[in-house]
Amino acid sequence: MFNSFDYFWLNIGSLVLGLIAWIIPIVSIMQRNKKATNHSIMILLSMGACAIALWFQLSYSNYLVEINDLTALMDTIGTLNWVAAILLIVTIGLNIISLATNRKIEQAN
Repeated sequence: MFNSFDYFWLNIGSLVLGLIAWIIPIVSIMQRNKKATNHSIMILLSMGACAIALWFQLSYSNYLVEINDLTALMDTIGTLNWVAAILLIVTIGLNIISLATNRKIEQAN
């Protein structure tokens, strides 16, 4: 039988990874004058954190289906859809801004 306490951590992990996905490009933008930072790796890490955060949410939804808690699934799926879209759009946007600002700095040098 499944232990719901273990699956609860998927939500916490998703939140933490989502924040990491946003923090990485923000740090990259703030450190745009430093040449030592490899911005491509930071973008890859940010997108990877976003992807894993979304996968955690899919896994939690799958868990709700497996235990037949369809009421919880129906209550949360609409919000989850919007939050996932916001996470993805903001992560992509921040990474594009990070890439653009760092390319301008590299071309100027």
